[in-house]
Amino acid sequence: MRVLGVDPGLTRCGVGVVEGVAGRPLTMIGVGVVRTPADAELSRRLLAVEQGIDAWLDEHRPEFVAVERVFSQHNVRTVMGTAQASAVAMLCAARRGIPVALHTPSEVKAAVTGSGRADKAQVGAMVTRLLRLAAPPKPADAADALALAICHIWRAPAQNRLQQAVALHTTHATKGRTA
Repeated sequence: MRVLGVDPGLTRCGVGVVEGVAGRPLTMIGVGVVRTPADAELSRRLLAVEQGIDAWLDEHRPEFVAVERVFSQHNVRTVMGTAQASAVAMLCAARRGIPVALHTPSEVKAAVTGSGRADKAQVGAMVTRLLRLAAPPKPADAADALALAICHIWRAPAQNRLQQAVALHTTHATKGRTA
C-alpha cells in the first residue's frame, strides 16, 4: 500500500509518501513541504498548495491519501488556513479517484508513538526509527506527514474490516425489514 500523508497548512504543508503493509517494515518513498509566502493573497496560496499536492500525486501515484483532521484551536485564523489547505488536499485526491482518510493528531501520535499526547520531537524520533532514516525529517510538518501515512497503513486494514461489517449489518437489517 502506498500512502501520501498530508499535514495541511498554508505556509508549510507537509507531504510524505510511505509504502508498506501493517506488520512489515515500511519504506519512505519521499518527503517534503509545499510552501507558500505568508504575504501572498489567499487564493494564490491555495493555488500553490494545489499545484504542490498535484505534483506529489503525479510523481508518487499513491493508492490512498491520509490527511490530518482539522481540530479546533484557539487561533481561528490558523484553523481556517489549515482547514482550507486540508480541503485542497482532499479535492486533489478526489479529482483522481484516490480514497482519502482523515486521522486526528492524537490518533496519529498514538499509532506512531504509543501515546496520543506525544510531542513533535517524539513523533519525529519514532518516524525516523520506523522508516530507518539517518535523521528526523525537517521541518516537523514533513515528519508529521510521514506519521500520517504510517498511521493509515497500520490502521486501514482494521478500518476496512469495520466498514465492511457495518455495511453487511446494514444490508441484513434492511433486508429483514423488507421481507
